[in-house]
Amino acid sequence: MKLSVLDQSVISKNLNAGITLQNTIKLAKRTEELGYTRFWVAEHHNSNGIAGTSPEILISSVAAQTNRIRIGSGGVLLPQYSPFKIAENFKVLEALYPNRLDLGIGRSPGGSTPTRLALTDGIRKSLNEFPHQVTSLQEYLTDTPPNHEVQAYPFVETRPEIWMLGVSQRGARLAAEKGTAFTYGHFINPISGSIAMKHYQENFQSSSFLTNPQANVCVFVVCAPTQEEAEEMAISQDLWLLAVEKGKDIFILSKEEAKRVKLSEEDKEIVRKNRKRAIIGTPEKVKEELFRLKEYYQTEEFMIITNIYDFEEKLQSYTLLAEAVL
Repeated sequence: MKLSVLDQSVISKNLNAGITLQNTIKLAKRTEELGYTRFWVAEHHNSNGIAGTSPEILISSVAAQTNRIRIGSGGVLLPQYSPFKIAENFKVLEALYPNRLDLGIGRSPGGSTPTRLALTDGIRKSLNEFPHQVTSLQEYLTDTPPNHEVQAYPFVETRPEIWMLGVSQRGARLAAEKGTAFTYGHFINPISGSIAMKHYQENFQSSSFLTNPQANVCVFVVCAPTQEEAEEMAISQDLWLLAVEKGKDIFILSKEEAKRVKLSEEDKEIVRKNRKRAIIGTPEKVKEELFRLKEYYQTEEFMIITNIYDFEEKLQSYTLLAEAVL
């Protein structure tokens, strides 16, 4: 089994964006030492508790301070941008760090309608154009642009891997049709993921980017020496997810502050439901659950996301998991 990382650069309460982004880099360096395969950073907008708004910039910084681990986006919100400009950004990154780049792309609108319009400078772009944008991006990256008067530079001998991010069969279908790798977001939608993965595997069409299907699954994990410690650490993630769903401030609370929060019965039910998106426990338990999901999804690679308050405990979680699985 392979392990990889998705880090959203979520800000813990009483910290700031600068410390949070430096912690993202520290996590990349540590997980590279531990043998993780990839390290991806996310793209979120208009969220006061998330520092990761520009994956291309953060990718460059992370790649500069690591040596082997693949670095990528999880993912660039392609509907808001020009495929031409994304191709240029990742060609520059590929020239700087050849054979290490993953270009993960998603269909997400990027937030509320005002947020999306701010990203597109007021232009109302249809999400239905996403398949066409993917094709254009592939063409610019392979130096066969749809508009032969415009070429994405610089010329580079290698290309980033393209990964389609999805939480449904629609994303799996498009990844299969376009011949890209596919990431399923179990950490967003743990229901029916095996159907999406099976469709991708069975309908994959080879492309100049990828000759055989390649897939992974992203899941929340909190790992600690004991089940009690893991459950306690996960409380901050529980309340963070609850705040995200309610559209509130989304700074991660400490364990102590999280314990003092009074939850309604409705809130408690949401937390219980969200636990289906996560694996929480000892290294042995997490390993057992990952291997169960391995059979469910028929995949060899998992991307691990851990959004808890204390950075040292976060490092410990990734370390214990690597020691148990890799």
